[in-house]
Amino acid sequence: MFQTLQETISRLTTLDRDVFAIAWLSLRVSLTAVAIGLCVGIPLGAVLAVSSFPGRSILVGLLNAFMGLPPVIVGLVLYLVLSRSGPLGSFGLLFTPGAMVAAQAVLATPLVAALTRQVVADAEAHLGDQLRSLGLSAPRRALALIHDTRFSLVTTALAAFGRAISEIGAVLVVGGNIDGHTRTMTTAISLETQKGDLSLALALGLVLIALVVLVNAVAAILRGYALRAYG
Repeated sequence: MFQTLQETISRLTTLDRDVFAIAWLSLRVSLTAVAIGLCVGIPLGAVLAVSSFPGRSILVGLLNAFMGLPPVIVGLVLYLVLSRSGPLGSFGLLFTPGAMVAAQAVLATPLVAALTRQVVADAEAHLGDQLRSLGLSAPRRALALIHDTRFSLVTTALAAFGRAISEIGAVLVVGGNIDGHTRTMTTAISLETQKGDLSLALALGLVLIALVVLVNAVAAILRGYALRAYG
């Protein structure tokens, strides 16, 4: 145990190339997936919160259910879609970072949409009558409420980031865990633990925890500053 800790500290203090290459790929893939999830999920959740149409309750129920999508099932479906015999096989995305981005985005988007719907629905309960009195359509009310709740939606972004960067099942299926190409922190931790390279696995685990804490800390600081600046 002591030797493993020594080797782990050595890898981190010497900026081990493998550790930081894997960490950079993981961060790049997850941030891209979260950005996609926010661009799709926030408008979708906001529109659902302010709209009324037949089947809305069913759609909301499905959206909430999709928050718990099993990652390996998402990976399997994407594998079939992206494989050579699949409808998107000609793009050659399977076993690439692009496929991992797609997998994480599919998992993050329902989470973002469901949490956004709840946040915006709460705001709609207080401001909805006022916005409707101005004659605003549902999309415009949704946009206004997104702006009004933008600081609260930071929590939604953090939840999506946590879901994406900690993902292993889906990215392993569509990424293949190829060394130097599609190996993320979670897949590398699993592999290196099985191989017995505990120092590398532990170093990656510490970097993963540090990244999550850092992103949350930066978001909290920015949110606090924005609240003080804009009230």
